[in-house]
Amino acid sequence: MTESKTTWYFIVNPRAGSGKTMSLWVPSERMLQNLGIPFITAMTDHKRHATELAKEAAAAGYRRIVAVGGDGSLHETLNGIAQFCEETGTDTAEFYLGVMPIGSGNDWIKSLGVPHDLDKVIRLIQNESFGQMDVVRVLGSGGKIAWMANVGGTGFDSHVCSRVNLQKERGMRGKLIYLNALRYTMMHLAQLQLKVIADGVTVHEGICYSIALGNGAYSGSGMRQVPLADINDGLIDYMLVPKVKLSKMLKEIPRLFNGTINESGVVKYGRCKSLQIMPLDAASEDIIELDGEIVGKLPLSIEMDGRKINVIKG
Repeated sequence: MTESKTTWYFIVNPRAGSGKTMSLWVPSERMLQNLGIPFITAMTDHKRHATELAKEAAAAGYRRIVAVGGDGSLHETLNGIAQFCEETGTDTAEFYLGVMPIGSGNDWIKSLGVPHDLDKVIRLIQNESFGQMDVVRVLGSGGKIAWMANVGGTGFDSHVCSRVNLQKERGMRGKLIYLNALRYTMMHLAQLQLKVIADGVTVHEGICYSIALGNGAYSGSGMRQVPLADINDGLIDYMLVPKVKLSKMLKEIPRLFNGTINESGVVKYGRCKSLQIMPLDAASEDIIELDGEIVGKLPLSIEMDGRKINVIKG
């Protein structure tokens, strides 16, 4: 059995934050050295490389793994750790996960009170300021397994993420790309026919425009589709938009930003330990996003089984 290491393993995405990663990371390396914090660095060079690196690091005995980038880097890193644990039977609670926030989207840290300041994050590491997070395992079409740290969804939610990712690939950055994606997707809404079961009870059957799933509360550079989500309560929050007039939906947009969408009479909001989303026809086998990354298609199933992972917390 490989001995667990206390050295911190940083997985650096040099393309995060519009390519400004290295100019920010190099001073952070110096600070880590000056504080005597043991660490090593690994660089990603292609999409999903962070998943490979995190899995390899876990197999080598590293238990303190940090993504240097944005929410996409975090998602990949968590999935590498979780894949290793799934395949080996290792308890996820052995691991410590964190983010050095450099990416264009850093929403996960908001639920943990982690500042968007690399020096301050290093101080949290030095002071061993840790909390715990639920490990959310998602089963998609064809038995594909993925893990979610923050927020995911399907329908309107997943197509906004797909549109945002497309704009990023074209070199666009900033909060406006989320608003642009929101407007575009709203004007091209597709009706899905879905059955949604929460804790064994059917909570919706029929036309649905969007479902957001929350472990954390924030997404889309500050939107709160699941404002009551608690990262360590053993529950998944869901916000479902059933059939509704576009004019009514447009009036609810401010609620996505002020944290009151759960109070809207237009949506269905709930919390549960298990959730299944099943398409009622082939046209409704929509894409799924987790932490802003498209990971597969419906159907989707989540079972919260009590597993936790340690996380850097402010």
